[in-house]
Amino acid sequence: MSMQLNGAIVASASLCECATPRPPEAPFAFDKPLADEQTTRPRTGDAPENGDFVANTKSAEKAAEQAEKHRARNVALRSRMRTAVRGVTAAIAGGNKEAAQLSYQKAVPVIDSLVSKQIVHRNKAARHKSRLAARIRAMQ
Repeated sequence: MSMQLNGAIVASASLCECATPRPPEAPFAFDKPLADEQTTRPRTGDAPENGDFVANTKSAEKAAEQAEKHRARNVALRSRMRTAVRGVTAAIAGGNKEAAQLSYQKAVPVIDSLVSKQIVHRNKAARHKSRLAARIRAMQ
């Protein structure tokens, strides 16, 4: 069967008129509706959640436990350093040079201990100490 459309003869898409018409398919993948669920992350159930470690051997289990202990200790030590630096900056903001120098003298050993434990890079520690000392020297 052929149809006439705007003066041109066009052949019909279906060969048999008795077949049920199918809905038109989307021509491109991005025209299809998105799925309700994301399929890029592991599904719940047997798959581990984000951050979980699945060890294959006893030594890997032990290493994972030790890494978690070390991470917790490192977090606490870095927090101690940030608190010491924050104390110096608060003293500087307060305008008391003697208090700033005293808090700086207390903060330096904390920063240096993190360098010796290889938790903070020595250049980062030197940068913090240098900038704090320069801000204290600039005080009136």
